[in-house]
Amino acid sequence: MTRPEDVVELVPDEFRAFVHRFSAQDGGVGGPSGADWAARLPRLLADVLDEWGLEPLGTGRTGWTAVVVPVRRDGERLALRLVWPHVESRDEALVLRHWDGRGAVRLVAADPGRSVLLLEALDPDRDLRALDVDTACTVAGELMGQLHVPAPAGLRRLSTVAHEQLVKLESADGALPRRMLERTATLVRDLTADELCDATLVHTDLHYENVLASRPGSGRPDWLAIDPHAMAGHPGFEVQPLLRNRTDELGTGSTFRYLVRRRLEICCEAAGVDEDEALAWTYVHTAMEAGWAAGDGDRDAVSFNVALLKALDS
Repeated sequence: MTRPEDVVELVPDEFRAFVHRFSAQDGGVGGPSGADWAARLPRLLADVLDEWGLEPLGTGRTGWTAVVVPVRRDGERLALRLVWPHVESRDEALVLRHWDGRGAVRLVAADPGRSVLLLEALDPDRDLRALDVDTACTVAGELMGQLHVPAPAGLRRLSTVAHEQLVKLESADGALPRRMLERTATLVRDLTADELCDATLVHTDLHYENVLASRPGSGRPDWLAIDPHAMAGHPGFEVQPLLRNRTDELGTGSTFRYLVRRRLEICCEAAGVDEDEALAWTYVHTAMEAGWAAGDGDRDAVSFNVALLKALDS
């Protein structure tokens, strides 16, 4: 039997300290606080390793809310993902099973009640940052074309989330200039009136680090999406993460606007998404990002998103 003290070193101390910042209310699913979850994490990891017959192969890699431990079972390399329970990760197992490895990492096993997933092993050292940005946007767009299938029942609905965030934006003090707030409100009303607004399964966080290379010799496609924050929504909402990352490559002034629009254009063409619809939804998505940044007190992120709104609004 694996003991918690046998596996505690598999989870970096920095990650457990980081998740302490999250309250139970932050998760939005009635789960534990980050501090409580981090305290239980070694026991959870030990239990799952035993229950699923897994051999750990090294220290886990971490993101904001999850740790992924490389493991082996019956000679096969896999990845064990343990996630602090929160609303954006709630449906990860559901949608990975729905995609069944088409465009996304393959789900091997899941325990949604404990927010634990067993996944095929990908190459964690190679993501879309390894490619020039135009090629990366093409790859991401091609993946979107595979991932955008009819949404399964039970997902969060983009129309609901958009209206909720609009209310918060309107009540926030100075998150957005008045003109941008009014435009956002008009777009939310118009876009959510479309009966297809909530028809498509969308990843919503398909940025460059959330696409990993497959392992050599696996027979799988070269690139696969990971870590969906899934919604039932519109494909046009999907493009924005490609604009808010690798920002040092966007330049300033007229170059900034040109390169923002170029990324959107490349992605839409590869994904088969209408560019005008993507522009409208990306404006809404960016306004939402500005609101979240304002709530976190991140003035730099607010300023960046305002600049992005300007580039999109012409």
